[in-house]
Amino acid sequence: MNNEIRSRFPASLYRDLIIDLEDRLAGETLKASKMISLHSGLDNRRARALEGQARFRMNEQGFEQVCELHGGTFLPGGLLPNSEIKVHQPFMRFGKQGEGVILGLASMPQPSMLPVKNRSRLAGVSVNWQYSQELDLDGKQPKSGDVFILLLVARDPQHSGKLKELAVGAIDSGYDQFLYYEPIDKFLSGEIAQPTVIKSSIAPSSSQKVRLKTSPKTYIAPEAQTTPNTDSDTA
Repeated sequence: MNNEIRSRFPASLYRDLIIDLEDRLAGETLKASKMISLHSGLDNRRARALEGQARFRMNEQGFEQVCELHGGTFLPGGLLPNSEIKVHQPFMRFGKQGEGVILGLASMPQPSMLPVKNRSRLAGVSVNWQYSQELDLDGKQPKSGDVFILLLVARDPQHSGKLKELAVGAIDSGYDQFLYYEPIDKFLSGEIAQPTVIKSSIAPSSSQKVRLKTSPKTYIAPEAQTTPNTDSDTA
């Protein structure tokens, strides 16, 4: 499964896009940190929360602009292909009809941890039903053949304005675990990664054949502590 999804988003085809996104996100992250520290006048707690919001919104815009330069397109009407499922975050589509990639942006509380759920991501992962251990019994799943992949960003909690990890990953349609996860440096190397156990803050569903190891409770920054199933504040 890991290799199958990886083959849909090969480094040989998307290398320049990922390199440009890596540079842009690092730059916007540093800019957000300096903007808040120099001009907000807030105490540390409020400054961290505001920096998290500013960082994601600035990264979100940079993500859109870089993707457009590399041929990415917005989903028409904000709808997933061949469905009435609407998304509210910038998901950019690459590739031909039926074999495309829908690329989104999300912040991780820490490397390898699932990003917070919201309505758009829950809609996006529904595209990955074909890679998940589920059956489309009600006939409501999108049938376009696209795969939904996220560019995942984890901030460095020890150094404001720095990123700890960038990765690409695909989440199963039940939002229980990563189907595929690869740090950017490994992705760009062109190597096919072996499946690994991914830490998650969300319990796996009973339908999974393999159970993930339980991880210790991890500190989650204020900007990541958002209410599930909303789009206005999540990163």
